[in-house]
Amino acid sequence: MAIKHGKQTYMLSKKIYINETAAIVGPREKDGPLGKYFDQSEREDFGEDTWEKGEAHYVNATFNKLMSKIDVDTEKIDCIFSGDLLNQCMASAIGLKNSGVPYLGLYGACSTMVESMLCASLCIDGGGMTNAVAITSSNFCSAEKQYRFPMELGCQRTPTAQWTVTASGAVYLSSQKSGAPADMKPYINAVTTGKIENYKINDVNNMGAVMAPACASTIISHLNDLSRQPDYYDMILTGDLGETGSNLLCDILRMHDINIEDKHQDCGKLIFDSVRQGTKAGGSGCGCAAAVFTSYIYELLKTLQIHHLLFVATGALISPVMVKQNEDLLGIAHAVSIEI
Repeated sequence: MAIKHGKQTYMLSKKIYINETAAIVGPREKDGPLGKYFDQSEREDFGEDTWEKGEAHYVNATFNKLMSKIDVDTEKIDCIFSGDLLNQCMASAIGLKNSGVPYLGLYGACSTMVESMLCASLCIDGGGMTNAVAITSSNFCSAEKQYRFPMELGCQRTPTAQWTVTASGAVYLSSQKSGAPADMKPYINAVTTGKIENYKINDVNNMGAVMAPACASTIISHLNDLSRQPDYYDMILTGDLGETGSNLLCDILRMHDINIEDKHQDCGKLIFDSVRQGTKAGGSGCGCAAAVFTSYIYELLKTLQIHHLLFVATGALISPVMVKQNEDLLGIAHAVSIEI
């Protein structure tokens, strides 16, 4: 059973293996710097007649892609932990309705991928589960319609705005390592739950500024709780602060005498070439961190290019109602420590 360290971090008693991953992305993501690492690319609408149905199709296809890669029947999957940006986790529910697997819907905005991995890891470590799937998604057009403006209006985007990633990413987590005995698999050994941070920001087009303080708070807590220095990690991966949020994160951490600049990578910056592709401050959305981690980063782990990874997914806890009522936008960040 997990042992609590400090206020927010839990050291797991078991190795929670990341046995396999899958990622399906849209055309703009495929055209980005990481295009060769994704399993599959589809149209934004995935051939459906609405953007929401298209996102649900991404979830369904990614789950099926993951299951096709592993020698495990769906009956042996104890639970799917899933979420997205749509109201009531609509894409996850519709996409997984025929899976026949117990389901827990989660909402942590863009932090949902790590939130789902964190929750699944704790359930497996506690002994109640053995195998679980964590999967999230987002779609540029469905997110724009819900949170900002319908695409048909052609509204201009501010320099701090981020481009919602069209993608779904999934991981298969288990207390049992798959493959040959000699095979090496990355595993989760610690998790840090984030706290809601409110820095009185109400600009829906500056999510980086909303999420950066929460990300800094979680990183500081994680390092303090485990008495670690940033040098313990080969990479500190955030997702998805983009250009604006990444710069703010490093500034905030420097104020606490923590320097992560030579260790830091951000999923929102990695997935697009912001200049060539015109994505302003970079990528965002539940599918951003999911797609980058389950493709490029997982490959770095498998090939032993990195051995210690701190994966910190960030989210802005907002709703259309909050924005219309001019409420403060809230930030959250969760972290998992991964080793191989």
